[in-house]
Parts: sequence; structure tokens; C-alpha cells
Amino acid sequence: MTKERIGIFGGTFDPPHLGHLILACEVRSQLNLDRLLWVLTPDPPHKQDREISPLAHRRRLVDLAISDNKNFELSLVEAERDGPHYSVDTVRIIRERNLGAEIIFLMGGDSLKNLHSWHRLDEFILACDEIGVMRRPNDEVDAENLAKRIEGLEEKIKIVNAPLLEIASREIRRRVREGLPVRYYLPREAYAYILDESLYGGKESLAGEACE
Repeated sequence: MTKERIGIFGGTFDPPHLGHLILACEVRSQLNLDRLLWVLTPDPPHKQDREISPLAHRRRLVDLAISDNKNFELSLVEAERDGPHYSVDTVRIIRERNLGAEIIFLMGGDSLKNLHSWHRLDEFILACDEIGVMRRPNDEVDAENLAKRIEGLEEKIKIVNAPLLEIASREIRRRVREGLPVRYYLPREAYAYILDESLYGGKESLAGEACE
């Protein structure tokens, strides 16, 4: 019997945008995943220098963004427990809840470069069946060479060729604050929610979108 393959796609998703969806689709296709868990990070330590939208808003935005794809699921595995939230613990909890499945952790090239500093790295690598590294065109990450430097990593690395998408959540937030168009950066339902809840600068700044 073929094992179910589950991917872990983590982020603050503030907000989730079309770039996230395109990347998620590529990952699921290239790694042959049965399910992709969008793991919502409540309070990431590397983003302590900026304000993050309340978890309730981000949870609803992800729900709306992925609602039409049966292979995508929102996971609150980190939000439902106290921090700090280490990836090794997240992987283990997801494995315990999905016995017999193959667990594939996803990361970007920048995360791979800093992987040597991760908490309980040996345990993390052991806990993952595979580690998908999302590579963008012309990036400077030598994933293969980096993998050789960390024991047990080389045989678990799977490269995902990700499209180059110049869309970022921080840029969307900035555009909203400045009253610039964002409608086509976002899933329709997520855009409507941001409008209704006056997120990232208020309904007034979005109401006059120049593209309408």
C-alpha cells in the first residue's frame, strides 16, 4: 500500500497571496504530495521587529485562500501550543497525528543556508522523511554542497524548482497602506476579507484602486 505523502508549508501568511498558492501548487506537483499543510506560524522569532496581524485574521485569510483546493489544509499545530515553536517538534506532532504517512518539510534556500544553526538539528533531520528545498531561478544557494556538509541531510534533500514571483506579503501590506492597487495580488476571497476588516491600513485606502 502506498504511503500518504504530507508536506509542511509554514509561514505567517500575512496575507497569503497568489505567489504562495502558485508555489504550493508547484511543490505538491513536483514532490507528488497527497496533502499540503499550511502551518500558520503564530509569532516567528525572526520577525520580532514588525507588527504581525492577529492570528484570527491570518487564520481566516488562509482558510479563504485555500478553500477551493481539496489537497490544501490549514494546520494550527504551532498556534495551538505555547512557544518557542521549533520545527523538530512540529514535524513530530504532525507525524504522530498521521501515523504511517511520509512527512516532507519544505523550506527556502535561505533557510537551508542557516540550517546548521537550527534547534536539535540531528533530531529534525531524522524526523523528516524528506526535506523539500524551494529554489528560485538564478538564486545563489548551492543546495547540493550545503547538504553534503550536514550529516544525514544529503539523502533527504529534494529540490523544487520554484518560479520567480515578485510578490511578497510585506509589499502587499505596504501597498495597502499607501493606497496602491493590490486586488490582483490576492485570491478574490482574501482581498474581500482585507477590505471588509480594514486590514493593513483601512478600507479607505483600498476603496479607490486605480485598476477599477
